Amino acid sequence: MKFGVLVFPGSNCDHDTYNVIDAVARQPVTFLWHASEDLEGCDAILVPGGFAYGDYLRTGAIAKFAPVMQSVTKFAQKGGLVMGICNGFQILCEAGLLPGALMRNAGQNYICKQTFLRTETNDSPFTHGLKRGQVLQMPIGHMEGNYFCDSETLAALKREDRIAFRYATPEGEITKAANPNGSLENIAGVLSEGRNVLGMMPHPDRSSEALLGSADGLLLFQSMAQSLAGAR
Repeated sequence: MKFGVLVFPGSNCDHDTYNVIDAVARQPVTFLWHASEDLEGCDAILVPGGFAYGDYLRTGAIAKFAPVMQSVTKFAQKGGLVMGICNGFQILCEAGLLPGALMRNAGQNYICKQTFLRTETNDSPFTHGLKRGQVLQMPIGHMEGNYFCDSETLAALKREDRIAFRYATPEGEITKAANPNGSLENIAGVLSEGRNVLGMMPHPDRSSEALLGSADGLLLFQSMAQSLAGAR
């Protein structure tokens, strides 16, 4: 199996993500340049955090037109695994691979802090190694992390068990105080209809080694690797 990490002008978590796959999860991984349409035979695509194309116009609005994203869209439509982290989540929403949008944080401030997430589903290639209700600790670092979707979309996300994570207290309670950015119903991550695309604002790439304060993020990458191994 092989993972691919996208690189846009302005990406700043691409090396973090690459390092997790290469040095911690110990899986083959390569960088994929934004101007290339070649996914180089990768079995899973990681869209990292940062400020793709400087976040001009709005977050992810330009990146969705990159040649590599045209290939990623086709890849996802065929069932390929795609994970978008922070800016990557914003890009996947702009590209139509995930529902909803990421708006300015409710407090209109950039937020960089540790958060706690409650696992809402383990029915996905990204979370099957977790337990429903399991609480994970991961940091966030964003200005536009306020997830929003219309009522019809929200109903579908709930009905189809496609809310992956919610911001929670360390004990797993979903409260207003635990919501760092005003996201609708504390939503921190969602899945596509095919369950093969995940977008999340918290950073599993920055929480995959105990040295960083938490190794909980590694569980997601390990779940992906196990899913890919099982598909072969």
